[in-house]
Amino acid sequence: ELAYTEAKGRVTKGDRVWQIAFGSGFKCNSAVWKAMRDLRTVGDWRGNPWDDCVDKYPVSVPVSVAT
Repeated sequence: ELAYTEAKGRVTKGDRVWQIAFGSGFKCNSAVWKAMRDLRTVGDWRGNPWDDCVDKYPVSVPVSVAT
């Protein structure tokens, strides 16, 4: 999800992201990531898993006619 947010250009320099992971039972881990620079061009985020298809998302869903 962080990679998607980066690929959409919604993470800018100075932003902080809280990552939290839950394990089994009472195990939990967290980290705070801070963006060190802006990702302005496609070349800046090369290697991002979304780099070849980010333009296809989000998918527009047509409003269906209900009852």
